[in-house]
Amino acid sequence: MGLFSQATFFTTVNHLRDLPLHGGREVAFAGRSNAGKSSAINTLANHTRLAYTSKTPGRTQHLNYFDLGENRFLVDLPGYGYAKVPPDIKAHWEGLLSEYLQTRGVLCGLVVIMDARHPLTELDEQMLAWFAPTGKPVHVLLTKSDKLSRQQATMTLNRVKLRLAEHFPHCSVQLFSSLKKIGAEEAETVIAGWFAAEP
Repeated sequence: MGLFSQATFFTTVNHLRDLPLHGGREVAFAGRSNAGKSSAINTLANHTRLAYTSKTPGRTQHLNYFDLGENRFLVDLPGYGYAKVPPDIKAHWEGLLSEYLQTRGVLCGLVVIMDARHPLTELDEQMLAWFAPTGKPVHVLLTKSDKLSRQQATMTLNRVKLRLAEHFPHCSVQLFSSLKKIGAEEAETVIAGWFAAEP
């Protein structure tokens, strides 16, 4: 039975004051609006419609909580970097995101979704920099890796590993494909380890 197989929608939050007091632990998922975050969550949960995937990037506008059982929660964060969002909404998201990432005590790790064809954008690095002071682990999923040749995928993985080791040593990284179900077990093992670690 996989960690995510029992995932059910729990609540949605638009203001930090509404964050649930569940006494458990959380892992958050973040990523650029079109990097495949919702697809990755659905693949891990083996569920086609758990997280809402959309042809229009930027649809996740709140913090969406999913209950994994045993007081463990997955938090789907708003996608960042989508230009067509009104500036006031964008500012609200960014404030919500940065404060949540920097101050949420029960958050035990962050999964950052990056398109394997365009990894480590300026916004991705900003997200990593926001989170770095917490000292909590980060795991990067290079999604859509099936769109690269095996050689390209390996080169991209090695390049990202080097960059992370240099600037964000608390980060690990792997290749992932929602379409081909590549990397789901590896990702689940990492996240399960975070939940199991001593707070």
